[in-house]
Amino acid sequence: MNLFDKAFAPVEAQIRYLDGDYVVLKPGTFVRCAITGKPIPIDELFYWSVDRQEPYADAVVANEAFERFGLGA
Repeated sequence: MNLFDKAFAPVEAQIRYLDGDYVVLKPGTFVRCAITGKPIPIDELFYWSVDRQEPYADAVVANEAFERFGLGA
């Protein structure tokens, strides 16, 4: 199956975020940014919070979350 198959439908993944890595708990094609709600393709996922277990769309959004919530939960 590839992206051009008519039966292809994006599915939201469930991920456990670790330090410098993550574990896919439920396979999917994307996760949703915790701040913006924007879908993030799994292969473009670079920013997340281990403490809050949430992904961020980019460095600017990750910094916004850090400023909003600080370190920790």
